[in-house]
Amino acid sequence: MDYETDDLSFVIAFPLPFRVLFLAGVGILGWAANIHGLHLLGIDAASALDLRAHEHGSTTPLPVDGRHRTLKVASDPSALYYPIYRLAFWYGLWCTSAWALYRSATHGSAILVDFFKYIPAVCALVTLIFILSPYDVMQKHERDAFLLSCQRCISPTINYRVHFSDVIFADIFTSFAKVLGDVWLSLCMLIPGGSLLTPPVQDGWYRWILPTLMSLPYLVRFRQCLVEYTSPSNDSRRPLWNALKYASSFPVIFLSAAQRLVVFDLVAAKGEGATQEAWHGEHALFRLWLLAALVNSLYSFWWDVTNDWGFDLLQFTPKSKRPRPLSLPRSLVLPAMREREESVTSPRNSTISSPPRLSSRLPAVNTHPYGLRSHLLYPLPVYPLVLFINLVLRLTWSIKLSSHLHARAQGEGSFFIFWVEVAELVRRWVWVFIRIEWEIVRRAEDGIKRAEMSSESGMDTDVDNFELVEHSLDEPKLRDRHS
Repeated sequence: MDYETDDLSFVIAFPLPFRVLFLAGVGILGWAANIHGLHLLGIDAASALDLRAHEHGSTTPLPVDGRHRTLKVASDPSALYYPIYRLAFWYGLWCTSAWALYRSATHGSAILVDFFKYIPAVCALVTLIFILSPYDVMQKHERDAFLLSCQRCISPTINYRVHFSDVIFADIFTSFAKVLGDVWLSLCMLIPGGSLLTPPVQDGWYRWILPTLMSLPYLVRFRQCLVEYTSPSNDSRRPLWNALKYASSFPVIFLSAAQRLVVFDLVAAKGEGATQEAWHGEHALFRLWLLAALVNSLYSFWWDVTNDWGFDLLQFTPKSKRPRPLSLPRSLVLPAMREREESVTSPRNSTISSPPRLSSRLPAVNTHPYGLRSHLLYPLPVYPLVLFINLVLRLTWSIKLSSHLHARAQGEGSFFIFWVEVAELVRRWVWVFIRIEWEIVRRAEDGIKRAEMSSESGMDTDVDNFELVEHSLDEPKLRDRHS
């Protein structure tokens, strides 16, 4: 197969700036599908992610207790994901129209590509203007929520408490690491003197701009872990080990960028033909990168399975479990914590969401399949498939972060590399479902433990614990029980 011809035709039909816009749209649509899918599966993502309704300009948490606050069940959960769907629709319509105009103007001719490169430039500029627009158009609340979430993750205050929603947001952001680097390359292509047909030459200190941008999402998540570890309420080293996982991505990214220095050594030894080689395995720097990529991929997969998803599959020591009944009560309610701060990622006009509930179809504690956990909220066949997909794409993702492995003919415009990026977004989309499920199960189990300790000691745990309720109990009765 003539890879160079195939890659060139792909670049002409779908240049890098449009690919960046497309991947951003996939991210928006994927987040709406996450919230919608969790709702269809009976999981209250709004409470798990601490999504709260808020008044315009409000800076204090809403009151939440029967005496001090009003806890309302969301009458229309679709108010969370429908606006995101609408945003994805209008965004997709705009970008698709611009791409269709570009295709019509160029007619697949390489000569006309750079002449009409102003079309993707205008498309990206208008998109940026709408994101920053202060006017109430194009789902302003969702746009503001995105910008404020970015602000909370990038520049938190000293006493900042990391919300679970910010953790999910930052983890999704890491899947866009290469997309962030592609933004820089697209900018270099669109400015005068650049070309959409070939990636820009990154010489001198410019070669470090791309890996620096790609490492920013991991740096954000690394900082969040350190904030959690230094928190006065933390008594675990788990955030520190989590920070180590994100720190292990930095050698992969920067050693990949340093591979370009390897080419100069090979050219001096073998001539110009070395620049066309896809692998440089004989160089020590390449072997060091390979080791870093393997460590990062396997450690990240282990962390996903044991910590982010709560499975027993790769646990070094089995978890000690207290004897419990074979099944939990019909319904578990997770009340909102008193100290939980206001989040800005829910619709302004929505009510506070109901607490996340564990389904009454929970399996028996001692009969869960080997390698999983006691309580599974999804059908059993889902989990082996998810584990396999996560392992394969975790290993593949290192390839995308290390574009030096590909021949010059494929480079940054590779059709294969583009679909690796899409596959990573799909992997993250699946990851979110299991991550939120485990968060709900973990909170429920912690609440049961506190309730058992409270009943043994005779202490009142108030609303910070789970309460076991029957489905027949309505909200007024539940509030009376708290009183």
